[in-house]
Amino acid sequence: MTPRLIAKRTVQGIALTLVLPLGLACGFGRWLFVYTLSAHTLALAPGQIGNLLRAAFYKFTLRKTSIDTNIGFGTYFVSPETSVGSHVSIGAYCVIGRVVIGRGTQIASHVGIPGGRHHHQRDAAGQLGGTMPRQTSIGEQCWVGESAIVMADIGMGTTIGAGAVVVHDIPGGAVAVGNPARVVGASKA
Repeated sequence: MTPRLIAKRTVQGIALTLVLPLGLACGFGRWLFVYTLSAHTLALAPGQIGNLLRAAFYKFTLRKTSIDTNIGFGTYFVSPETSVGSHVSIGAYCVIGRVVIGRGTQIASHVGIPGGRHHHQRDAAGQLGGTMPRQTSIGEQCWVGESAIVMADIGMGTTIGAGAVVVHDIPGGAVAVGNPARVVGASKA
């Protein structure tokens, strides 16, 4: 290991130690009230220290994640049922529901991933009821642009333009833009 990697792993180890009490307090993501309170609190931790603390907390609480992630200020994961691959970078102020995010994917700021198009159900009288949990999948090596909303699956190596609203699955290797997002070309290799 290089000295730089040793230093990085040491700092990550310190972050894991600091957030371990929060992980324990929320039952490693099983007690949703405490998990949500902790996730919201850590979303407000500034700078690189906040990034390290968020990565460590989610390492303990999400279904699967890597300590080698970048999770920007104001971003939080609604559901501990989420999986995040290694070397994923997520910008500031993102709200992410139930999702599987592939390795090396980059998500810009202000992106919403609510976990499907039909997030809430209605009863016979038309009143909103509970949530209908669905899992959205974003493939490896994708780029999701600023302020996009992703409600359907995105294939590997796909680029989603800024402000796009993804309501139908987008195949791998595509470039999709607009509202609703439509494929306009292929990603450059």
